[in-house]
Amino acid sequence: MELIERMLAGDPRALARLISLVENRHPSMPEIMKRVYECAGQARIIGITGPPGAGKSTLVDQLAGEYRARGLKVGIVAIDPSSPFSGGALLGDRVRMMRHAADPGVFIRAVGTRGSHGGLSRATREVVHLFDAAGYEIVLVETVGVGQTELDIMELAHSILVVLVPESGDTVQTMKAGLTEIADLFVVNKADRDGADRLAKELEAMVELAQRADWSPPVLLTAAFRGQGIDRVAEALDRHYEFARDRGLFERQRAAANLTEFVEVIVDEIGTRIRGGGASNDLERLIRQVRQGELNPYLAALQVLHDPGRLRDLFNDPESEDN
Repeated sequence: MELIERMLAGDPRALARLISLVENRHPSMPEIMKRVYECAGQARIIGITGPPGAGKSTLVDQLAGEYRARGLKVGIVAIDPSSPFSGGALLGDRVRMMRHAADPGVFIRAVGTRGSHGGLSRATREVVHLFDAAGYEIVLVETVGVGQTELDIMELAHSILVVLVPESGDTVQTMKAGLTEIADLFVVNKADRDGADRLAKELEAMVELAQRADWSPPVLLTAAFRGQGIDRVAEALDRHYEFARDRGLFERQRAAANLTEFVEVIVDEIGTRIRGGGASNDLERLIRQVRQGELNPYLAALQVLHDPGRLRDLFNDPESEDN
C-alpha cells in the first residue's frame, strides 16, 4: 500500500491519513495494521494519566520538549472524550501543545474514546502502533482521567505516570487501589500551591504500604507550567524503563496486550459482520428477531455459539464463496 510506504519513508501526511483510516474503521484497516505490526515494536510508550485539571497536557508538552532536546522523535496521542454525534475527539489537536506544531520531530493527534470505559479505544492502540512504525522513538499517551477502569493502559504503556495536584487529596483516597496498581511514577504538579508537600508525603506512605514486589514508584514535585522538575521526571522514567526491560517485564506485558488485541479484533470483526448484513437467511432471521424484541439477546447469542452451522456462516467470507 502506497500510504504505508510513504509513512515509512517519513511522510507525516501519509501518517495522518493512515490514522484517519484507522479511526474511521475503513475496510482497508486490517491490511494496514497487518503491515504496520511488522514494522512496529521499537518505540518507548509512556502513559500519562490523572484527574481533570491536574495539568497533564502541560506536562506532556514539557516532556515532549525534554525528549526533543535529546534528539528523539516524539508522537503524542491525546485522548479526548468522544463527540456523541461523530465519535471523534471533542477537543481536537491540543491547542496548548501547539508550540511543537512547526517541529517535524513532533506529531500530535487527538483520539476520541468512542465510548470506551477505560479511556482507551481500540483505535488508540492502533494509532500508537502507527507512530511506532513511523519511527517515533517516544510515544506519549495522555488519557482522559484516572480511576479503576483506567487499568487498561497498563497493557499499552511501558511506563505510567500519574499526575496529581495538591487538591487531589480526595482522588487519592477514593482511588488508592487503582493508583498503586497503575503508577510507575507519581507527579505532584502545580507544586507551588499549598498542600503539595503534604500530598507527596501521603503518596510516599501509600507506596510504602503497597509494597510492590517489582518497582517502588517515586514521588516527584513539578511546576510544569514553569518547566520546573521536568528533567527529574524524565530521569525517573528512564530508570523505570531500564528496570522493567532488564527484568523482562515488557515481554509479559506484550503477551497480555497481544491476547487483548486478538480478542478485540475478533469481537470487532464479528460485530461489523452482524451489523453490516450479508449473513445467511437463517442468521438474518435471528438478528431480526433480536432487533424486534421477539428473542432475548442472550438466548440468541447462545443459539449462535452452540450451533456450528450458524458459527460457520458468521465467519464465512461471502466474497471468497463467490470466487
